[in-house]
Amino acid sequence: MKLIKLDAIDSTNEFLKLLSSQQESENFTVVTAENQTKGKGQMGEVWRSDIGKNLIMSVLVKDFLLDSEQFFNLNIIFSLSVIKALEELNIPDLSIKWPNDIMSYNKKIGGILIENTLKSDGTIVSVVGLGLNVNQTNFENLPKASSLAVICNAQFNKENLVVSIVEIMKENILLWNKQSSFFWGEYFNKLFRKGVPMPFKNVNNKNFMGIIQGVSPIGKLQVLLEDDSVSEFEIKEIKMLY
Repeated sequence: MKLIKLDAIDSTNEFLKLLSSQQESENFTVVTAENQTKGKGQMGEVWRSDIGKNLIMSVLVKDFLLDSEQFFNLNIIFSLSVIKALEELNIPDLSIKWPNDIMSYNKKIGGILIENTLKSDGTIVSVVGLGLNVNQTNFENLPKASSLAVICNAQFNKENLVVSIVEIMKENILLWNKQSSFFWGEYFNKLFRKGVPMPFKNVNNKNFMGIIQGVSPIGKLQVLLEDDSVSEFEIKEIKMLY
């Protein structure tokens, strides 16, 4: 695993995308930063972090995805890798809020952003970004956020976490072809608020009740509605209210 450590950068995802476009980069190259000035979340939201307190990383993944229909497979692989690494640290009550927020209890402790690039030769190169709240303790004006330090009343080694997450991901990728159904099942088992009635908001800002049933093969959220029909939603089409 090649590791590039930066003090500060606008975005580790952008840095790694640029690096891989300019030179042949080793698979599973990892970039970490102590400070990220333009961290991105889903749908272009800005992700901010206290300097030096949290894990900010991006990892290059090549030779895994074969076409766009498989994009969500990498979400499953990586989110489960993060969950397993955290379970090894005894972080309690972990779950995945669709599509790829990492939760402990009902608090968000991390977020994943995956950006895929289709090369001219037809191959797909992915940059997987993770922002994980590790040793930050101040979450003023962020009532739904927390960190490993707050939840466990302890400090954690960020460098060890990087190695653990990437090594688990590499193992999971090797196992994927033979055990993809197992990983899908594990992802479903870890889904936040699955199987319970809860409120949602749609693109028209209309609230409705539904029950999460699962995720489609291409990553759409499957929700049982009040008329007993099941609808599928893209990430921009639905917001979970909790």
